[in-house]
Amino acid sequence: MVQRLRAPRPGWRAYADTVVVGSGVAGITAALAARQAGSVLLVTKARLKDGSTRWAQGGIAAALGVGDSPEAHMRDTLVAGAGVCDEDAVRILVTEGPAAVRRLIALGAEFDKTADGSIALGREGGHLADRIAHAGGDATGKEISRALIAALEHTIGEIEVIDHALVLDLLKDEDGGAAGVTVHVMGEGARDGVGAVHAKAVVLATGGMGQVFDATTNPSVATGDGVAMALRAGARVADLEFVQFHPTVMWLGGAARGQQPLISEAVRGEGAHLVDAAGVRFMVGQHPLAELAPRDVVAKGIMRRMAETGEPHMWLDARTGVAEFSEEFWAQRFPTILESCLKHGIDPAKDRIPVAPAEHYASGGIRTDTWGRTSIPRLYACGEAACTGVHGANRLASNSLLEGLVFAERIGADLAKGLPWTETPVPVEAPADAQDVLLEPGVMAEVQHTMTTGAGVLRSAQSLDRTADELERLAARTADSPHVEAWEATNLHLLASALVKGAALRNETRGSHWREDFPESADRWLVRLVHHLDPATGRLVTEKQPLRSAETDGVRP
Repeated sequence: MVQRLRAPRPGWRAYADTVVVGSGVAGITAALAARQAGSVLLVTKARLKDGSTRWAQGGIAAALGVGDSPEAHMRDTLVAGAGVCDEDAVRILVTEGPAAVRRLIALGAEFDKTADGSIALGREGGHLADRIAHAGGDATGKEISRALIAALEHTIGEIEVIDHALVLDLLKDEDGGAAGVTVHVMGEGARDGVGAVHAKAVVLATGGMGQVFDATTNPSVATGDGVAMALRAGARVADLEFVQFHPTVMWLGGAARGQQPLISEAVRGEGAHLVDAAGVRFMVGQHPLAELAPRDVVAKGIMRRMAETGEPHMWLDARTGVAEFSEEFWAQRFPTILESCLKHGIDPAKDRIPVAPAEHYASGGIRTDTWGRTSIPRLYACGEAACTGVHGANRLASNSLLEGLVFAERIGADLAKGLPWTETPVPVEAPADAQDVLLEPGVMAEVQHTMTTGAGVLRSAQSLDRTADELERLAARTADSPHVEAWEATNLHLLASALVKGAALRNETRGSHWREDFPESADRWLVRLVHHLDPATGRLVTEKQPLRSAETDGVRP
C-alpha cells in the first residue's frame, strides 16, 4: 500500500534536470557536480547555512600527511566499523578522499596551517595517525559550508535555490522511477505552500534524524525527512540501529531538550582527560587509547561509570596543569567551544566541563551503491541521509564530511554518464488505495522521550519492547490538519519504528549498538538489516541481508 503524507494538492510547479534536497556538504557538492548533467534545483529546509555541516567541529579526515596512507585510513575505518563496513565503499572513500579535499581547497576552503604552510593535521578517537584537517580551530564545518555556499553563489543561472522548503513525498513515473518531489515552502512569495518539482533525477542529502531523541548535537531541522520520504516511496533503508552517541556533549541538566553543545573529540585529542567526580580517569585500562578510543567505547565507558557512581554526567578536564591548556590556547584552538562554555557559565581553562553522551550521527540511512544509487531508479542519496556502508556499526571520527564530498561527486559523475537525457518523466497519480498518513504534532515529544529511555545508548529486549508498544500506541494519534510540525512528527515516528525494529532484531552488541542483554558480538550478525514498507499492507518489513553486495540490498548495480 503506497504511503504519502497528507498534504494539499500542489499549487505551483517547477522543473529541472536534477533536484537536490539538502544544503550541507553533501547537498551543495552534489548540486555543483550535477551541473554537468543539466539544470539543477536545490531545495533546502531552512537557509543554505542551517544544516548540520556548519556544526561540525572536529574536522575532515583524509590521508594527507607524510607517512599516512589510504590503506592506514581504511584499516582505522574498518576497525571502528566493527565488521559490518562495505569494504568497497571504504576503499573508495579513503582513496578518492585526499583529492576531494584538495578540490574543496581549490574552491576556497581555508584549513589551519603549520608554520611551514602545510595543512595542520590532528588526531581524533580511533585514528592511529594525524589526519584530521581543521579550519578556524573548531569551526571546520562552518568554513566548509562558507566555501561551498560561495561556490554555489558563483553559479548564477546554473543552480536555482528554493529555501525554507520541507520535502514531503517522492513523485514517481509509470515505471516506478523518481520523477521529482513535492515540497512545502514555509513563507510567502512567488512560491509558497505545497508545490511539485518535476525532475529527471532526485538526490536526497537531507541529513540525519537526531531529533528522534531528546538530546542531540543535530540542529532542529534534522527530522529525517528525506529518509522517511524514501521509505514511504518504497526504497530500502539500512543500518538504522547503528546510531552514534557522541560521548562528550555538554550536560545542561536533566530537563534539557533538543540540540546540545558538542565538545569536540579534538579536545581529547589535544590532551584533555575524562574523569568522574572524584577526579579518576576511568577510561584508563578500558582501552589502549583510553579517552581516544572509538566513540562507542568512550560513550559506553561514560555510561558505565555513571551507572556505577549514580552521577548524571562525567567531567572533561582540560585545566591548566592537567592537559596544559591555557586561556590563549582555548581561544586559538577551540574558539567555538570556548564561547559555548562561557555562555553556560563554564571557564574551561579553570573549570571542568560536565559531559554526557547524546545522539550525534546516524550511520544508517537510504541504502545506496557506490555511485549513490538507491533501489528506486533515478533516486540518489548521499551524506548522512545515505547508507553507503562506509561507517558500518560505528562511524570513525571526521569521516562524515569526507563521505559527503566523495559520494556526492560520484553522483554527479553518474548523472553525467546518463546523458543524453530523455524527456522529464511524467509523474503518475498515486493509486486509489494510497494511504495518507499524518500524526499529531504532539507525538514528536513523546517519540523523543520514549526513544531516549528505551532505545538510546543502553538497550535491551525489555526496553525495546516497551518502546515498540509505545510507538504503536502513538501511531493511533492521527491528525487531519497538515502543517510542518505534524509532517515532522510523522517522519520521526516512522524512522523511530524502523530503528527499534532493527535494534530488537540484532541480538548482540556491535559498535554503536549496545544491548545490555547481549553484551557480546556474534558472527551470525555480520549482516545488514534492511527495511522497506510492504506494498500490500504498508507495514514495515525488516530483512537480514549479506554485507557485501549492493545487489542483494535491492540497490541497482
